[in-house]
Amino acid sequence: MANATGVEGQAQPRWNALHFAALMGGNVALAVGPWFVRMADSGPVSAGFWRLFLAVPLLFALALANRQQVTGFSRATWLAILGSGVFFGLDIASWHVGIELTRMANATLFGNSGSLVVIAIGLYALHRAPRRGEWLAFALAIAGSAILLGRSLEIGRETLIGDLFCITAGLLYAGYIVLLQKPRAHLGSWAVLAWSSSAAVPVLLAAALIAKEPFWPQVWWPLIGLALTSQLTGQGLLVYAMRHFTPLVFGLALLTQPAIAVALGWLAFGETLVGIDFVGMAMVAAALVLARSTDR
Repeated sequence: MANATGVEGQAQPRWNALHFAALMGGNVALAVGPWFVRMADSGPVSAGFWRLFLAVPLLFALALANRQQVTGFSRATWLAILGSGVFFGLDIASWHVGIELTRMANATLFGNSGSLVVIAIGLYALHRAPRRGEWLAFALAIAGSAILLGRSLEIGRETLIGDLFCITAGLLYAGYIVLLQKPRAHLGSWAVLAWSSSAAVPVLLAAALIAKEPFWPQVWWPLIGLALTSQLTGQGLLVYAMRHFTPLVFGLALLTQPAIAVALGWLAFGETLVGIDFVGMAMVAAALVLARSTDR
């Protein structure tokens, strides 16, 4: 995240109302994605397939409109993009299944847990121990997750299984991010997203067929909405906004996603939370903010 660290000797990021609106709008768009998944009359994995399949042509159009390179990559770049697509497809499949089984707030928080895994992988690569803030992030994540998982088990076994699917999605998303580190260093964001999404499409198709779930929708608007919000608007606005903010501010803005998920879960599906739920959510959310603030 160039020019977004606030480190001494580097320029502080500058932002205005438009950048802030993009930051918040991107998080809102991503937060409503789980609602579209539940509204779809296809299976959850099939919804993931349509989410990407419908968005890919528009992603390539955006890459070309921004004059980003979309061909002529090296063999190593193609392999990294292909591998990332496999992780991305499995991530979406696992997360969408979890969305159907657990509370929307849990799904949103656990689905974003990849930041913590990326830190752990980075520490291993650097051969160094975690610093104070990183230790605190891990401790808060573990304690908060234990609270939320315990509450899910009280609700029912199915809800706990949904949580585990969403946690698995967070792990898979971390693999996706790590594999794309080098391609993202020299390729445009839209081109990378277009090709990694393209590589994920056959993974989701295969997973949907193996699961033998409903594939062809009778009603298209939830899937079109999912593609436009989760894959285009949300990603696009955050890509535009992220270079204008420090990682800490970006991480704090991330907290709008679980807040919106709580409201949608209550209004649309009657999902209610008690005090201990908010404690667990606050701990996991704080861990994600700390993870974002130390992501360099």
